[in-house]
Amino acid sequence: MKVVEINSLVLAYLGDTIYENYVRRFLISQGIGHVDQLQKAAVSYVSAKSQASFLKKMIDDNFLSQEELDVVLRARNYKTTSHPKSCDIVTYKYATGLEALIGYLDLSNKKNRIDEIMKYILEG
Repeated sequence: MKVVEINSLVLAYLGDTIYENYVRRFLISQGIGHVDQLQKAAVSYVSAKSQASFLKKMIDDNFLSQEELDVVLRARNYKTTSHPKSCDIVTYKYATGLEALIGYLDLSNKKNRIDEIMKYILEG
């Protein structure tokens, strides 16, 4: 199966865990030594609202290629009516788009591009 044929929500499922791993490693590298502090700091990166904001900034800055935008739009436009109570459906779909992009890049063996995106998010 080609990566572009994989369900967007499956890509997001994978991307979520990769994204969160990057965030956790980054926060630990910042010297945060207590789990409760790590968890509080992580929220500013892993919440749907934060992820949507990062994605919108990347789009506004023309940071993503057309191929990457296509993946994001496919995931964002995936028909779903469910979303967390903590955010609206539009925010949730943008966050899903970012996670799907990370999953897509991982399965496409584009780890360097994931590094660039995560650097943009974490150090931007």
